[in-house]
Amino acid sequence: MFEKILGNDLIKENLIKSVKSSKISHSYLFTGIDGIGKRMIAKEFAKMLMCLNEIKYCNNCKSCIEFDTNNNPDFFYIEPDGNSIKIEQIRDLQKKVWEKPIISNKKIFIIDNSDKMTVEAQNCLLKTLEEPPEYITIILITSNENKLLTTIKSRCMKISFNKISDKDIKEYLDVQFGKLDISNDIIKIANGSIGKAINIKDKEDLYLSINLLIKELKDSKNVLNIIKNAEFLYKGKEEIYEILEYINILLLNSKNIKLINCISIIEETKKRLKSNANYDMSIDNMLFNIWEEVNEKNSRS
Repeated sequence: MFEKILGNDLIKENLIKSVKSSKISHSYLFTGIDGIGKRMIAKEFAKMLMCLNEIKYCNNCKSCIEFDTNNNPDFFYIEPDGNSIKIEQIRDLQKKVWEKPIISNKKIFIIDNSDKMTVEAQNCLLKTLEEPPEYITIILITSNENKLLTTIKSRCMKISFNKISDKDIKEYLDVQFGKLDISNDIIKIANGSIGKAINIKDKEDLYLSINLLIKELKDSKNVLNIIKNAEFLYKGKEEIYEILEYINILLLNSKNIKLINCISIIEETKKRLKSNANYDMSIDNMLFNIWEEVNEKNSRS
């Protein structure tokens, strides 16, 4: 079990031990950045808990088979309805909590993106967490536990998931998609998230353009040429923060003090964009300021 899920091996081992020793909490809080396997591990853990076989994860019993076909009546997966998890969804959960399991000896509820529960929904859930029936386990999944009420968190066993190493991410991408010519700088953008790494894999052309832009900023004597070659920045509004983060990585890894000094310009651009400054003007200013910074340094040397 868990063999196909990368990383967080100690967490996987501890969950297996807890099942084998029958030391199961009635509620868990799986916390960590997006894309590191929290949801996948939660579902595999749920399947294990509901397995009817003593070995716990037989893949052959009625519970396992129906789980794999998304038909297990003792498993419930709650996610945001629109932008939030509403009190009506939690009230529906509460009704199901008091209905005894149909197939398994356990009923499992996974609340994904649990930080998106409204305050009313969280307070409603709190009543269930305070006095749960012995046959249920509730797993909350979040990438932002600060949005959960302290009273919610205090009633859950917290399990903090770690980022996946750059080495493991690279090996995973190579296995899943064949040998890929992806630079270490691009892997760093994933920030330990397999989910993010898979998305980045499909944007190699974008990252190549960013590399060429940094070279242009360093070498060109004409700022208008730079703006002309930065069209992808003006079209990349939806992913601009990811692009700016990658530019920062390239600047830092350049080991060139002229470029490293430009990181502050990138950070100032982020602030301007977050304060709803004009997008195109913010990009114009960023490119001009970087070019000016680099060329001022060049003129002194």
